[in-house]
Amino acid sequence: MKGSPTFRLLILAMSIAAAGCLSTRKSQVQITQLDDKLRIEINGELFTEYHYKNVPRPYFYPVLGPDELPMTRKWPLEQTTDEEHDHPHHRALWFAHGDVNGLDFWSEEKNFCKIVHDQFLKIQSGDDYGIIKSTDKWLDHDGAVVCTDVRTLRVYNRPSTERMFDFDITLQAPPDKPVVFGDTKEGSMATRLPETMRLKHKNGPGEGHIVLSTGVRDDETWGKRADWCDYYGPVDGKTVGVAIFDHPDNPRHPTWWHVRDYGLFAANPFGVHDFEKKPKGTGDYTLPAGKTLTFRYRFYYHEGTESEARVAEHYQDYITEKK
Repeated sequence: MKGSPTFRLLILAMSIAAAGCLSTRKSQVQITQLDDKLRIEINGELFTEYHYKNVPRPYFYPVLGPDELPMTRKWPLEQTTDEEHDHPHHRALWFAHGDVNGLDFWSEEKNFCKIVHDQFLKIQSGDDYGIIKSTDKWLDHDGAVVCTDVRTLRVYNRPSTERMFDFDITLQAPPDKPVVFGDTKEGSMATRLPETMRLKHKNGPGEGHIVLSTGVRDDETWGKRADWCDYYGPVDGKTVGVAIFDHPDNPRHPTWWHVRDYGLFAANPFGVHDFEKKPKGTGDYTLPAGKTLTFRYRFYYHEGTESEARVAEHYQDYITEKK
């Protein structure tokens, strides 16, 4: 039987079936390219979508945290009646800056400039993590290139009780002229949190809390420097939070935190004038012609408070791990 034609046909059929299963099996971190966005799923659950076409700047929306709870507000990307309609440029999660050679890439007010997706260098799903690597052009009002960037997103396969991804960005000046990242609080690695997580509401205190790695909390955190910052509060009746980690290799580490009581949460290495009341221009950073500037951040979405989620331990893991 072992060497018979019937046995050989059986083995061949089993091999073909196994190959078919392997070819159709999805990775644990699955990245799917659609017409105008990338869809990122972890173990079959939506984590986020990366919007990159016909937008003022690329952004992630929605961003879903533990147990698929929303970790960004909906407006202005969805029309809602239970959220404040302020700061229309706060599109969920994004990177931008309000003064680049004197040009505004942060707001969507009059005369703002755009960050335009150029191309994807890599879109790779995987069981342990998925990777997106892309290039972008920062364009002035006339469409001229002010600078470019290469950004790498690495999304990790984590249990449904948490989510984690790295956002690395390398900014490059044109070969013939420098770029000045100006001293303004309006920047840079940012997210806008759900309304229920706010530290304060217009009509009084909220149920959210802000904590820095230095131990500074809540109202005292804006404009302070720290290795990491955590913002937690209730979403659909459950306490969840997000920490942003500033890598020690980043220029001007530890960064300043442009973190607001209404839910804006941003790492900003440039806004020294606003944060420390120093002379205007103190925080200017000149990137010489043709040179690059790299920033690395990690987002850690978790259940509970910063202590219950062991945010400090996760930060140590981040700064000691090898890629």
